[in-house]
Amino acid sequence: MSEEQVTETAASSSQGRPAKQAKKLGFFGRIALFFRQVVGELRKVVTPTRQELLNMTVVVLAFVVVMMVIVFVLDFLLGLGVGWVFTGKSS
Repeated sequence: MSEEQVTETAASSSQGRPAKQAKKLGFFGRIALFFRQVVGELRKVVTPTRQELLNMTVVVLAFVVVMMVIVFVLDFLLGLGVGWVFTGKSS
């Protein structure tokens, strides 16, 4: 459905009138609708400022480092536990 058809259907159903039957689009009509919607969404994209980009980069890198530490500690502890269970000594 095109945006106009959706708007008309929503508007008519909210006003108590029967909704119009939506015209079914063919294969190429659906492709054209898809590209129109893609362009519409791309117009909403806002490019971050340099400061926002730096802040987000620092946050992501800090999160990755924290997750690496957590995974390392869990891996080390589980390795010790498996070594203790199966060999009777820690490696």
